[in-house]
Amino acid sequence: MSPRRNRPRRDETTRLDADRARQGVPTVQQWRDGEWQVRGISGGASVKTYRCPGCDQEIRPGVAHVVAWPADDRGDLTDRRHWHSGCWRARDRRGPNVQRGRGAPRYG
Repeated sequence: MSPRRNRPRRDETTRLDADRARQGVPTVQQWRDGEWQVRGISGGASVKTYRCPGCDQEIRPGVAHVVAWPADDRGDLTDRRHWHSGCWRARDRRGPNVQRGRGAPRYG
């Protein structure tokens, strides 16, 4: 007689595939400028350096962040942008990112 099985068997269909587990599940977020697909990227899955459009600073490898792209299905892979999580949450409260030269006045 074999011993009783204490754990229920897992169904093969309940497993997440490796890509979805590593990249996360995208969610749709509504902002003033439309709907966006947003996916969180963990620090372990971040292997490249990106430039955040919110603060114009680098997102270094190993730093958790979010990837956002338009949810209207008209965009392609070039429309994806990598943002610091805080920059993404604060994007409605910020003005446009203005690039100034060294000789330009800082205020005004």
